[in-house]
Amino acid sequence: MAKDIQYRQGFTLIELLVVILLVSLVYFFGLSGVEKMSTKPQPLTPLNLKSTLLKSDTASKRMTFMCLNKCQTCYLKRQTDGSFEMYDNGIDLADTKAYTLNSGNDLAAVEYGRYQDDKICLLIDFYPNGSSTQLILKQKDKAYFLPAFFKEPTETKTIEEAKEIWLENSRLLSDNGDFY
Repeated sequence: MAKDIQYRQGFTLIELLVVILLVSLVYFFGLSGVEKMSTKPQPLTPLNLKSTLLKSDTASKRMTFMCLNKCQTCYLKRQTDGSFEMYDNGIDLADTKAYTLNSGNDLAAVEYGRYQDDKICLLIDFYPNGSSTQLILKQKDKAYFLPAFFKEPTETKTIEEAKEIWLENSRLLSDNGDFY
C-alpha cells in the first residue's frame, strides 16, 4: 500500500494572524512610548506661556519667568528664595514688549530695569493658585492679553484691542460682587 505523503508548505491563516497580533502588541507597548518621550515641548509663545509654565513640575510653588536680550534669552526662578536658571526649552518671544494699564486705564510700557547688566524685557510672576501677572504683550503685528486669572490668553491685532479685553475682564471681575 502506497501512502500519500503530504508535505506542509507554508503557514496557516491562523498562524499568520497570531504573528501579526504579536508584532502589533510589541509595537504598541514598546515603541509607541519611545516616540512620545522624544517629542520636544513646543516653544513658549505668548499664547502658551502661562499654561506651559503652570503645567511644569514645580507649579505648586511660586515661579518668576524673566527674559533678557530682546526676549531671546529667558530664565526661570522656581521658588521665592531660589536663583534664576536658564529656561532650556524653545522660546518664541523675540522682540516682545510688555504693557500694563496705569491708574487712568492708559497703556503704559513696562520698564523692568536690568539684570546683570542686561535689560529685562519681560518679567512674570506665577502663583500656586494659578494666577499670574496680568500683561499685554506686543510682538510685530500682533498683541496678546495675558489675564491674571481664569481665562486663556487672547490674541489680537493691536494693543488697543488687547486693552479693551483687559478693561472688559476687569469689569467682569468687579461686577461679581453685585450678586451678594
